[in-house]
Amino acid sequence: MDKFQYLRQLEQRLQTRQLDRRQFMRGVLATGMTVTAATMLADRVEAATPKRGGQLAAGIGHGSTTEKLDPGQISAGFLIPLSLGMNGFLTVIDANSTVQSSIAQSWEASPDASVWTFELRDGVEFHNGRSVTAEDVIASINYHRGEGTTSTGAPLLAGVKALRADGPRTVVFELEGGNADFPAILSDYRFAILPAEGDSIDWQSGIGCGAYQLKDFQPGVSADLVRHANHWNDAAGYVDEWKLFVLLDATTRIAALTAGTVDVADKIDPKTAKFITRNPAINLHSVAGTQHYSFPMLTNAAPFNDNNVRQAVKWGIDRKELVDKILLGYGEVGNDHPIGSGQRYFNSALEQKSFDPDKAKFYLKQAGLSSLDVELSSSDAAFAGAVDAATLISNSQAKCGINVSVKREPNDGYWSEVWTKKPWCASYWAGRPVEDLMFSLAFQSGVAWNESFWSHETFDKILVEARAELDTDKRREMYGELQDIVANQGGVAFPMFASYVFGTRPTVGTPEKFGSNLDLDGSSFMERWWKAG
Repeated sequence: MDKFQYLRQLEQRLQTRQLDRRQFMRGVLATGMTVTAATMLADRVEAATPKRGGQLAAGIGHGSTTEKLDPGQISAGFLIPLSLGMNGFLTVIDANSTVQSSIAQSWEASPDASVWTFELRDGVEFHNGRSVTAEDVIASINYHRGEGTTSTGAPLLAGVKALRADGPRTVVFELEGGNADFPAILSDYRFAILPAEGDSIDWQSGIGCGAYQLKDFQPGVSADLVRHANHWNDAAGYVDEWKLFVLLDATTRIAALTAGTVDVADKIDPKTAKFITRNPAINLHSVAGTQHYSFPMLTNAAPFNDNNVRQAVKWGIDRKELVDKILLGYGEVGNDHPIGSGQRYFNSALEQKSFDPDKAKFYLKQAGLSSLDVELSSSDAAFAGAVDAATLISNSQAKCGINVSVKREPNDGYWSEVWTKKPWCASYWAGRPVEDLMFSLAFQSGVAWNESFWSHETFDKILVEARAELDTDKRREMYGELQDIVANQGGVAFPMFASYVFGTRPTVGTPEKFGSNLDLDGSSFMERWWKAG
């Protein structure tokens, strides 16, 4: 064993309490390190070692007074970390975007991946003390299935033909066809395992089986959660109490973080990020992931029902300018599809769109137009800098014969009154770690979150085929084709992928690596972070 491996072993043993600080120091000094260097190393390791106890608060830049605990209606922002903190799931996504066991301790698939058998972990309790059984799992999943469901997660389970219990802790899923990514689907924040009430579930009471128990919930305002004393996982939920606050205004969130009213704040505006780094009381974090900003055009009405018009708009966007001026480098250009450059099946061969007035005018001409007048609705509720981004888009479109008037919409009610209602607006997506999840959730014909109401028969067909394909090379080719279809025929412009930028105070302990599938460490900060000091 070399010196580096030995030191790493000592670090791991200190973190897991197999050594105390004195024993750790003795081992480090034996390698020839100075006392000063050994002390600094011990301090660093202990700072990264989770501790139990204390209270922390987070300011979240998304929320609405119309929100409910209904798992089928969870959309974004505030309710996602709330659900992940108070509820349990069959599987979870770790910081490496890998599917891990949770309530399900193991699973097996049939050779064609059409039948999946999940074994439940023993000793998982709801907050009311009742044990989680296979019947709870079946009722919880079925809540998102069937003709009567209103769940926005229903498209992700459309391929489930039947599910049944095979004993008190075994659940068998039968699918219409193979799905190599099925365990990842069950990690979705809507598919919480809740107490069964006959054939349905009890979501109104707020009883879950997650690391935290809901103490108080004020929709659009706040939530108060305390640690579930009998939670099965000792490595999740270190803080005694978390308070979550809805702080829609970016300036308000920064002020609360600076004053210490909250210990965590998400959606830091890149324009203020450089000033935050000068404040020793705030740690700024930037995580590149699947988050992307979008500008959906409703394809079920003129003028955006013509793909030539949509292509004209897409070629009329100066993507690099948006990354430089809106993201200030905290991101990269997008190519009108939702798959990030770091994902498994990213199509690197696809032509990258850039600002090209000649091509934009060509597509306008193909649509029978010499010019076009449209309105673009925007609000910083969509993302920090969304209104400025709309203005930049308006300026670049003007050089292409497209006259864009920017309408600044109120933050409050933006997602209920503007998104999917106005012909063209600003939006954002956290993305998903698995390509099938993102495409099924937002682009499949007829799904609730298809924000441009786009429908494409070939896309739908390939999507189903790719889901069942077990050959990696064939899957890569099929998902590459799906990206091409969405980019060049879809109804949404995706000009930029944005890093997750968030801030914490020194009162917060965080792991070395953050999850990149959602904001704030995969939105699992309540389970993964701790009170420092």
